[in-house]
Amino acid sequence: MTDHDRFDALRERLSRQMLISGFGEEGQKKIIAARFLVIGAGGLGSPALLYLASAGACHITIVDPDEVSENNLSRQILHESASIGCNKAQNAARELLRWNPQIEVRAVMKRMNSAEDLTPLVKEADIVLDCSDNLATRQLVNRVCLAEKKPLVFAAAVKMSGQVTVFDFRDPDSPCYRCLFDEDDAANDEKASTLGVFSGLTGTIGLLQATEALKLAAGFGKPLVRRLLMVDLFGMEMTELTYKRRRACPCCGKAH
Repeated sequence: MTDHDRFDALRERLSRQMLISGFGEEGQKKIIAARFLVIGAGGLGSPALLYLASAGACHITIVDPDEVSENNLSRQILHESASIGCNKAQNAARELLRWNPQIEVRAVMKRMNSAEDLTPLVKEADIVLDCSDNLATRQLVNRVCLAEKKPLVFAAAVKMSGQVTVFDFRDPDSPCYRCLFDEDDAANDEKASTLGVFSGLTGTIGLLQATEALKLAAGFGKPLVRRLLMVDLFGMEMTELTYKRRRACPCCGKAH
């Protein structure tokens, strides 16, 4: 099936979205044609994937080596009790077909331990979403996206607070993850498994992450480039900080 055929098949389903001024059919066609790489199909990846698929994304690769467990189910909404023990990427791929029957989705169950593992997937993608939950993966994704000049939508969520930003590496002067977060010790990871996470938080942050990726794909709206959106559900507050490239950045600063 061609992307033109997919657009025709989804036209009625997505008709309300295409009514938005400045978006229209052209923006929708760009989303259908775009290739999304989603790293992680858990708390952030579940809502991000659902909204990508429901908004018309038709080419998605999902990377997650982990299996669904009981304590995932309160927030990892792509998975259900019957999914326990299943690989998350595989299960997510199956579920997305219910939301978008025109989708071409691939599950990668291998852990991304090196640039050699990740680079071929990033090369194929137009937009990368980092929905992982550990520092080593985040830094790896950042390095590879920087090297391949692919836009990266980053998000994190813990307790009742989350963050979203976009590193658009198509711009040679773009800051990177290490410009913003200088932490270098993976042992200091703050994970939901030890600190907890509010179920509604991952839904909120994952939705924002998908929205930024869809805007990038459509060339529509103002993405969170050089802006970090911080969301606090406890006080229901959103704060935005701007940031810039750091000359001493250990990742992107060395080459400049």
